[in-house]
Amino acid sequence: MSGNFRNIVVIGHGAAGLAAALSAAEEARRRGWPIKVTLAEKAAEGEAGGNTRWSPSYMRMATPDRVEPSFVHDMLEATTFQGDETYFARLAKEAPATVRWIASHGIEFIQPTYYLAKGPPRIQPSGGGPTIVKELTRAAKKADVVFRYDCVAQEIAIEDGRVAGLVVAQNGMRETLLADAIVLACGGFQGNGEMMRIHFGEGAETMRLISPGTRFNTGDGIKMAMQLGAELSGDWNGMHAEPIDARSKNSAPVVLVYPYGIVVDKNGHRFFDEGRGLVHETWEWFARDTHFKAPGSIAFAILDSRLLEIADYQRAIRSDVLPVRSDTLAELAKSIGVDADNLALTVAAYNAACLGDPNIFDATRCDGLVAARTLQPPKSNWARAISLPPFLAFPLVGAIAYTFGGLATDDHARVMRNGAPIPGLFAAGEITGHFYAAAPNAVSVLRAFVFGRIAGREAAGDLGVR
Repeated sequence: MSGNFRNIVVIGHGAAGLAAALSAAEEARRRGWPIKVTLAEKAAEGEAGGNTRWSPSYMRMATPDRVEPSFVHDMLEATTFQGDETYFARLAKEAPATVRWIASHGIEFIQPTYYLAKGPPRIQPSGGGPTIVKELTRAAKKADVVFRYDCVAQEIAIEDGRVAGLVVAQNGMRETLLADAIVLACGGFQGNGEMMRIHFGEGAETMRLISPGTRFNTGDGIKMAMQLGAELSGDWNGMHAEPIDARSKNSAPVVLVYPYGIVVDKNGHRFFDEGRGLVHETWEWFARDTHFKAPGSIAFAILDSRLLEIADYQRAIRSDVLPVRSDTLAELAKSIGVDADNLALTVAAYNAACLGDPNIFDATRCDGLVAARTLQPPKSNWARAISLPPFLAFPLVGAIAYTFGGLATDDHARVMRNGAPIPGLFAAGEITGHFYAAAPNAVSVLRAFVFGRIAGREAAGDLGVR
């Protein structure tokens, strides 16, 4: 304790960390408890916000006050039924109240138009991630949360079996912050080349990061908790990754029109079923296969002029660079450095297999426009011939957003050890390991908000009753 005050330290400045710090401060004030809340962030103030700052922040809710009845089942199905049903049930239960709470701090929620391919209903904070960071930072400061930037968490101090402090480095100095409770909200390990290589194999350390904020997520919180014997959870060989334009320097320059044409490697060969599902159902393994299996870790989306006829096709392209255009496939191949003879053979074989009625083409859903079975790999939807110039190409690489392996937490956001909570230690957001196989679409920010709020409230409540 410091004077008459108890101390909560939150590590991380994204959606989970801001929600935790703000909810802890508000809970303490509401109950009249003498609790000081500090948020420690390793980035400089101008770069703070983690992945959240750069995210569109879609959230899987039918409306701001309701999740779909199938939400929990959908979460379990997406995680191949390895996920924690209790965790997802708490997420569904708390989501509407959490959104109301966030909205009360000046953030408006809208029902956005999502890329092109439809899927589960989603809401979004107007202004996306930047608005989240700006408004929740403002609210937290108003609630007297102390912010410490350029502050790197290094070790959790334990006394009498519970959290007692946090060792940090700042301005070249090490010090121990008093901490009766700590909330870990500092993301996964995608910014740590060594951990990436250990868990994903050789070459993982060179994978593009999807945003500038992603590089700050270096597994610090995971490693600190592991030193205390924390249980681990999630798919340690899993990641959320998306295909981005290899030429663009912008944050998250995704190109999500690849289902409407074909994708080839630099040798001109197709290597996956571009139409296996809606884009959010295929982007992770496509991005991953591109990085780890395609020659040179690059692939090329090949389309023709009919892309330009798809209503609002630009919604599925966030790159600031125009596609490569040519009037012939041979010229296109030369422009992008792909084997021209093989590309011609690949397109000819694909076109010959496109036997369905092109009038049933529908970019917004799985339209059943399947190529002939003779085509390998298959094309399960959106199989239209590539024949109408100009021909278009996007060079694509896989970019990682976050990793799945992380800390085991219960539905109270408590970090677990040997089946029981570690006293005073909480975690929320991408640092927690509740995803397996694939990330449930539009859930990352939602769970960061919900369990960040729970973590802050629980940490304050734990101290207030002691």
